[in-house]
Amino acid sequence: QVQLVESGGGLVQAGRSLRLSCAASGSRFTLNNMGWYRQAPGKQRELVAESTRGGSANVADALKGRFAIFRDNAKNTLFLQMNTLKPEDTAVYTCNADYWARTPTDEVVAGRTWGQGTQVTVSS
Repeated sequence: QVQLVESGGGLVQAGRSLRLSCAASGSRFTLNNMGWYRQAPGKQRELVAESTRGGSANVADALKGRFAIFRDNAKNTLFLQMNTLKPEDTAVYTCNADYWARTPTDEVVAGRTWGQGTQVTVSS
């Protein structure tokens, strides 16, 4: 019922910045908590940052000062600003969202959805 599409990934040199976007689409839905995760080759997926609908944000301790998460509720879009990128930031970045949605029969259902991910590669 809700789909997420990430964009903004790519190949960048160390020290540069990237901004990832995660756009939600669907019908009759409200987004709640949203987050960014990443998974590097051979490693487990880890939480990068998360954001509540009310605007609270939390960035993983190791990334504070370089990464920031923010959202545009009117556009149902989540962003991840990544500055001073390092080769170890290379990973597939994926967003997720908790949501409420109304079904065709007017029921309210809760769900969680994930995007397909976007590759970020940082060269040294």
